[in-house]
Amino acid sequence: MAFFTYAEDTIGMFIEKDTGNYFEYSDNDDLDMPGYYEWPHKVWVGGGGVCGMTGYRYARVMQTVAYIVTDEDDCGNPVVEKWQLKKNTQYTKAA
Repeated sequence: MAFFTYAEDTIGMFIEKDTGNYFEYSDNDDLDMPGYYEWPHKVWVGGGGVCGMTGYRYARVMQTVAYIVTDEDDCGNPVVEKWQLKKNTQYTKAA
């Protein structure tokens, strides 16, 4: 099966440990977003352009774990899931 993505400006990819799903991620370029520095990445999850969805989730991707913002509560605070990572590969740019 081919790996297809529509992610923008990706800097890496990881495999989520429980399900084995592949995800790519990029730097969070939404500078005006509240909590920008707390969530430095966008994890590309699909569904972009469907029913107003963006196709990504804000996140903090580390070497063995990723913290993914999946929703917000009644007070506007992020609801976060912790994903264990099987593999995290950062891309290198060609010189």
